Amino acid sequence: MNSLNSSQLAAFAEIIRQGSFDGAAKKLNVTASAISQRIKQLEDRLGQVLLVREIPCRPTRAGQELLKHANQVDLLEKELIENMGAANAALSQPLSLSISVNADSLDGWFVHAFETCCSSAPILLDIRVEDQDYSAQMLRDGEVMAAIAASPLAPQGCSAERLGSMRYLALCSPAFFSRHFQSGVNESTLTQAPTLIYNAKDDMQQSFAKAIVGRPIHPPAHFIPSTSSFVHLARQGFGWGMIPEHMANELMVRGELVEVAPGRHIDVDLYFHRWQIKSRALDILSTAIRTAAQQYLRPVAGCPI
Repeated sequence: MNSLNSSQLAAFAEIIRQGSFDGAAKKLNVTASAISQRIKQLEDRLGQVLLVREIPCRPTRAGQELLKHANQVDLLEKELIENMGAANAALSQPLSLSISVNADSLDGWFVHAFETCCSSAPILLDIRVEDQDYSAQMLRDGEVMAAIAASPLAPQGCSAERLGSMRYLALCSPAFFSRHFQSGVNESTLTQAPTLIYNAKDDMQQSFAKAIVGRPIHPPAHFIPSTSSFVHLARQGFGWGMIPEHMANELMVRGELVEVAPGRHIDVDLYFHRWQIKSRALDILSTAIRTAAQQYLRPVAGCPI
């Protein structure tokens, strides 16, 4: 018999979700030693080390493949039970779908997809926030079932669908502009003016500045890993930064934000990646995302910067 043991798979997947053997034991209502035994048996069975025993625990390369398999099996089994009506208890439990979403989408158009998806069917969304340039890696590693990504190339075993583009504008408060750009927006002023950066993966401000001055520069920067705080601090005059136009339009009309370089922008194409399996729940999520994207994203990307 070559099939994998379901309890061992469940223990493995739960360790990744909870980050520890003890957390998985509590979630599955078994002892930590039972969890350890199941993982040892699974690793012996496959002849591979599946977990990096750190805090939090994370899968090895072989473990990433197994995690993807375990999560797919879990989803398909739950959908099968629901479709066959084999257990009323199972029918009353929503299906959980994990998806990686960039912060700007989550604070904007994606909430409409969430509302449509979760009001259409008993679905729970487990949303992981990740930059659009890195979210596909979470899908590739088996951590999520779907992702909003910047790349048109989907990981193996997944499909990709173009959603549209988000336009970003370089913005700051009128007072900040007067202090730092009165003599113009050039290499000297951009090098000295503080910028706002979401996190270490956010290179949009540097890309915008490089397009203007023709070479990389390194201005002083505040790191603000919160979309709402990012916009708030730009309004308060602490720096300039790239802000999605849907968040900025009203603030610009009210005169709270102004463009650093009018007429220049960055358009970021977004794609929806998902497991390429037959799943009603994933289909519902796909439709909700597609509909929201058609309503709130730009259909065609403009010329960047």
